[in-house]
Amino acid sequence: MAKAYWIASVQVNDPERYKDYVSTAKPAFERHGANFLARGGAFEELEGDVRPRNVVIEFASLEEAKACYNSEEYQAAKAIRQTCADANMVIVEGN
Repeated sequence: MAKAYWIASVQVNDPERYKDYVSTAKPAFERHGANFLARGGAFEELEGDVRPRNVVIEFASLEEAKACYNSEEYQAAKAIRQTCADANMVIVEGN
């Protein structure tokens, strides 16, 4: 079964409130076996519109990645994130 990845590009507008998003999302990530491969580290802009926080999260499968995103826990966190950050997010199936 192929793994899947959340890839997010984020502009945090309220760092204090963003901490609430992180703590609210944590149970969903734990329950769905999320493995953070990159989380806000140094990056090099190559093309397009770039945001300063980039996140890559690995899941065991596409189904697990979708289940995490659609979970009640993550949807509560998403509601917080949308008040304090702008983001582009995709789920990508991979190796």
